Amino acid sequence: MFSKQEAQQLKKEFWTAFGKSFPRKWILYDTKVKDFSFKFNADNKKAEVSLDIEMKDEVYRDAYYNKIWSLEDILKDFVGDSHKEEHFTLENGKVISKIWIEKHNVSIFNKNTWQEIFEFFVEKMDGFERFYYEYEDFIKDI
Repeated sequence: MFSKQEAQQLKKEFWTAFGKSFPRKWILYDTKVKDFSFKFNADNKKAEVSLDIEMKDEVYRDAYYNKIWSLEDILKDFVGDSHKEEHFTLENGKVISKIWIEKHNVSIFNKNTWQEIFEFFVEKMDGFERFYYEYEDFIKDI
């Protein structure tokens, strides 16, 4: 086990190493749609790339989610199999809509799996971005 400080340091090293290994400007929050963002996440059991739709207005959130999911087969061509949850509850209790891809048996705390996580991040986020750029006008037309 790691102390809280050691865990924070390892996380910092992880994200710094990712940025140096793959120096690229990702879309992430720059989708030009408020509360509609792509995210990287890694913890002690898995890595994840996601599209989080976080609008407070449930009507808009559902509209964007359904728009994305209407392109399910096309999205699969870009990122492979994904998970979806229209009403996903975050740890803080906030309800969002989420579409994500996971890679299990990797850990931010195991440097031996970092390269595997980095490659997963790049492959899946690149797929999400290409999908978004290709269908951006359709997605934004709410």
